[in-house]
This record gives sequence, C-alpha cells and structure tokens, in this order.
Amino acid sequence: MTEEKNQYQEKTLFQITWPLFIEIALHMTMGIIATFMLGHYSDDAAAGVGVANQLLNIFILVFNVTSVGATILIGQKLGAGKIAEAKQMAQSAFGMNFWFGVIVAVIVFFFGEYFLRLFDVDGQIYEYGLIFMKICGLSLFLESLSLALSAVLRSYGFTKESMFVTVFMNVISIIGNIVALSGLFGLPITGVTGVSWAIVAARGIAVLILLYFVYQRLSISIKFEHIFKIKKEDIRGLLSIGIPSAGENLSYQFSQLIITGIIATLGASSLTARVYIVNISMICFLFTMAIGMGTQMLVARYIGGKLYEKAFQRGIRTLKIAMIASLTVSLIIALIGSPVLNFFTDDSSIIAIGIPVLWAIVFIEPGRAMNIVLMNTLKSAGDVRFPMIVGIIFMWGVSVVFSYLFGIHFGLGLLGVWIAQGLDEWIRGILALRRWQSRPWERKTKVEVNEFQVKKA
Repeated sequence: MTEEKNQYQEKTLFQITWPLFIEIALHMTMGIIATFMLGHYSDDAAAGVGVANQLLNIFILVFNVTSVGATILIGQKLGAGKIAEAKQMAQSAFGMNFWFGVIVAVIVFFFGEYFLRLFDVDGQIYEYGLIFMKICGLSLFLESLSLALSAVLRSYGFTKESMFVTVFMNVISIIGNIVALSGLFGLPITGVTGVSWAIVAARGIAVLILLYFVYQRLSISIKFEHIFKIKKEDIRGLLSIGIPSAGENLSYQFSQLIITGIIATLGASSLTARVYIVNISMICFLFTMAIGMGTQMLVARYIGGKLYEKAFQRGIRTLKIAMIASLTVSLIIALIGSPVLNFFTDDSSIIAIGIPVLWAIVFIEPGRAMNIVLMNTLKSAGDVRFPMIVGIIFMWGVSVVFSYLFGIHFGLGLLGVWIAQGLDEWIRGILALRRWQSRPWERKTKVEVNEFQVKKA
C-alpha cells in the first residue's frame, strides 16, 4: 500500500503533462483541421458547425460534472493510499456518466433545432448547423462514457493511454473529413453530414479502446451492474466537487452564447471570423491547459497525502511557466497574423476583422493562463465554490456587459468583444492568485478538526 501511495505522490509534472499536451494538441488540431476543411468547402458550413459545436459543448459540460469530480477525488484517494476506494470511485463515475449520456443525447436529438434558433442564424448557416447538431447529438452518449474513462486513466497517471486514443480518434476523423469534403476515390461529397458521421465513428471506437485500457492497465472491470449499483456516498462526493466546477464552465459557455449573439448582430463576416479566431487562440493556451491539468492531478495527490507546502509551491511554479509560454506563443501568432488567417479563408473582409483581434489575444493570454492554472489548483484543494462564484460574477458582469459596450455601443466590433473578454480573464486570474496565496486547504483542515473534536465531545 505504501509503495503504491509513494508511487502516485512521486510522479513528476513532466511525466504527467507531456502526454496531456499531445492529447490536447490533437483534440485542438482535429477541430482546427475540420474548421479549415469546412472553410474551404463553405464559409457558411464553417460558421454553422462552429455555432452548433458551441451548443454541444454546453451539454458536454454535464458529463464533466462526473469527470472533474472523479479526477480530483481519485487523485486524493491515491495520494492517501486508499486504493480500493479509488477503484470504487472509478466504477461509480462510469455509471453516473452512462445515465447522463443517455438523457443528454435524447434531449439534443429531439430539441436541437430549438436551441439553434436562439442564435438568430438562418439560411445555409442554420441548415448546416442543424445537420451537425442532429447527428453529433446522438453521439454525446459515447462522449459521456469516453470522458469518464479518460478521467479515470489520467487520475492513475496513465496519460499516455488517453493520448493514444486521441491519436486514433484524430486519424478516423481526418480521414472521414477528407472523404466527406473532397470526394476521394470518386466517392460522393457528403459535406457536413459526412464530417458529422466521422465524429460519431471516432467516438464509438474511442470508448471501446478506453474500456480495454481501464481493464488492462488498472485491473478495473466495468460491468453492467455498475450502471445500476452506484454508491450514494460516491454520488455525493462526485457531485459536491463536480457541480460547482461544471457550474463555472456552464456559466462560461452560456455567456459565450450571449456574446456569440452579440457578434451575430455585427454581420456574417464577424461571426465567421470569430469561429476562425477561436480555433487560432486555442494554440495560444494549449500548453497552459496541459500543464494546468497535470498540476491539478499532482495537487490533488499532494492534498490527499497532506503535503500542503509541496502543493502550494507546485501551483506557483506552474503559474510562472504557463504565463511566459502563453505570452510567447500569442505574440508569435500575432506577428504572422495575415498568413495564419489566410490558412482558413481568402475572404479579405474576414481577414481585416481578424488581424486586430490577434493582437488583442497577446494581452488576453497571460491573464487566461493565470485563470486556468490557479482555478484548477483551487478545485484540487477542495476549494470548488470560489471559482464558480467568481466566474459567474465576472463572466457576466464584465465579459458579457463590456462585450456589448465595447463591441456595439462604442463601435469596436469583434475587437471590442475580445478586449472585454481579456478584462474578465485578468480580473479572475488576479483574484485566483490571491485566493491561492491564502492557502484555502488550511482553513478546510481546521474546520474538519474542529468538527471532529465537537463530535468526540
């Protein structure tokens, strides 16, 4: 038991992070390649799929309730040497996401068109978006299982296996995109329909491979009975951490929906430019996301093993690395802005709108890095309400409100929207830094000790 405990505590950030970096890069690459290919097929198709995908991401957040909770709780149990409890938590996470997946897939399939109409899009953009929503909506059940299984593997430190699955998914999706959009080997061009079914196939195969890895690497068998026999204390634990975490992400996605609606009033060129720039900006915070996730896993283990000073220093070191990396990458992209945008489109109006926004990203990314790294580490330490409360207040009070003021009222357009989002990221990042420096886990430990003494008395 002690050997296993030490093994989980002594993993380095590099050992955990490099497969995560490749995995996230491949996930982002898949989206960028799909957007690139759709953009050359039709700018309307790229915009429609971009809007629909934003909607689907909101529903995927439901699955993250379990996934985030499992990542943190399994990590804490492994850090404390509670190996049997960690395995039980993994089975419970799978069972919960099974039911979440079924419910969400049904809702999206039957009501997807009503959600899509909220964006006030019409014509070909709406038609392409609806096709993507209907087909990919069904596969959300598979995405739910995939997220739970990936969270379990990562919690145990098997990030390379999760990376392998992502590589395989990308290969399937890219081949599907090429066939659907280019008519390779004389096959009919199926457009957005073909792209959507390629994603469904990739998700299905991913679940099968992940099930194999969980059984083969962790000796955790996922049986039919685990879908119906989920321990109540596991449900409470997963929800107590997962709901606030998902609440923060849900608030973000809904605020982005409103912001997308604001951008839609600026015209089709601004909406399409946003889709392309969102994909480009992902490259800027790719490293931040990977190192942030790796740090979250390590901090959860340190907190479980009561290595509090080690947890604190890990968070601060990661923050410095992430801010420098994100600033450097965003500056490079801004300097070569025109060729980067030309990669997606040759529409001069879209490029003209996008280039100033790429320079705004240089200002935004260090703040986003601070936000991503420290909010994740706070959750690992059990401080899950603070990120949610701060997120809801400033996403809506700053990001949404000032997107309208800067973008519409003061006439700055898409650039104004990005400046508003930068202010939001920096404010939340600074608040997260102050919270991390206050060492919230120490207050939590004191509360638990006092409660124990009261019960004993």
